[in-house]
Amino acid sequence: MPPPPDSPVPRLRRIAHLDMDAFFASVELLRYPQLRGLPVVIGGGRRKADDALSAGASVPLDAFARLGDYVGRGVITTATYPARVFGIGSAMGMMKAARLCPQALVLPADFERYRDFSRRFKEVIRDIAPVMEDRGIDEVYIDFTDVPGGQREGGRTLARLIQKSIFDATGLTCSIGVAPNKLIAKLASEFQKPNGISIVYEDDLERLIWPLPARKVNGIGPKADAKLERLGLRTVGDIARQDRAWLERTFGRANGAWMHAMSHGQDDRPVVTESTPVSMSRETTFERDLHAVDDRAELGAVFTRLCERVAEDLQRKGYVGRTIGIKLRYDDFKTATRDQTIAEATADAATIRRVAGQCLKRVPLERRLRLLGVRVGALLRLGPDGRPLAEDGPAEPPRELQLF
Repeated sequence: MPPPPDSPVPRLRRIAHLDMDAFFASVELLRYPQLRGLPVVIGGGRRKADDALSAGASVPLDAFARLGDYVGRGVITTATYPARVFGIGSAMGMMKAARLCPQALVLPADFERYRDFSRRFKEVIRDIAPVMEDRGIDEVYIDFTDVPGGQREGGRTLARLIQKSIFDATGLTCSIGVAPNKLIAKLASEFQKPNGISIVYEDDLERLIWPLPARKVNGIGPKADAKLERLGLRTVGDIARQDRAWLERTFGRANGAWMHAMSHGQDDRPVVTESTPVSMSRETTFERDLHAVDDRAELGAVFTRLCERVAEDLQRKGYVGRTIGIKLRYDDFKTATRDQTIAEATADAATIRRVAGQCLKRVPLERRLRLLGVRVGALLRLGPDGRPLAEDGPAEPPRELQLF
């Protein structure tokens, strides 16, 4: 029965996740429009030959480097959609990507330019919908609930306006998912890429969300997905059909409770305009594979410097952390992580180095290493008196389900 004419129409909670389409690559295509429709990857270090590309749109195709000719230790930062058709993705080694699509063109990353475009598209959003949560250089959450147009067509009207405004200001496209909460909105933003809008209501959970592979959910990494696969739980719906008590017994109380809530589309996290970062980390990929014994001195110097740089980041931004960890990637591309939680939060380089060193003793070091990283998590913001404030920030998936 419809409400009386004079009663207010109930406002649905409408949260949007906006993800820029192949952001770094799209920014480069503005500079090099002659590359549109071609497989292009961004990655690797800047080379002397790249100076020839400064002419922008007038650069002939044969002046661009080919992925098949690449030699080095670099990784793919991002790729255009035509390159992704070949199986190329972010964080893939460039030598591996070269075997998949040797004809792809290679551009060096220009992070200063990407940060400028990131600032510009976010300013556009804030002018239209000010309750925006910055989640990185190319994605944000937006609370549509009380913004004009945010309720029309489930939020589609406002999403269209934001898409058009971003394109007019930057020439870039984005994909937007609008849903009752952040969890579902993030999933929805992937439904119609690129330049798509997806609207999801609570009643769409079983139809649109349950069929998705469990690994699509933010917080379920490869290790958790492998365990779910062994148990025959391949989709979000498979998890939703399990008893909460069984999930808690199988995955631990916190993990099981989160997985049960996630699979039923439950997420009360607000869109926050300022939040505490989850962690800070530094890592480096070596020019050549290093061995813990044969290259002990070189590895030790790199390790110490990474710890110092993480400490500098923490001190500059006013944070301390209690969980200190390391990340290794071996020459066979397998990754190992270890972490340790200490009693008192710190931003001291020597303390970080000492605890990270203890973590390093807990990983196999027989194989040669191609990457080394140091991370500090469980962060607390420092108050005006220099003391840590109480823990704040939105609830996230349990740490055990996430990769380093």
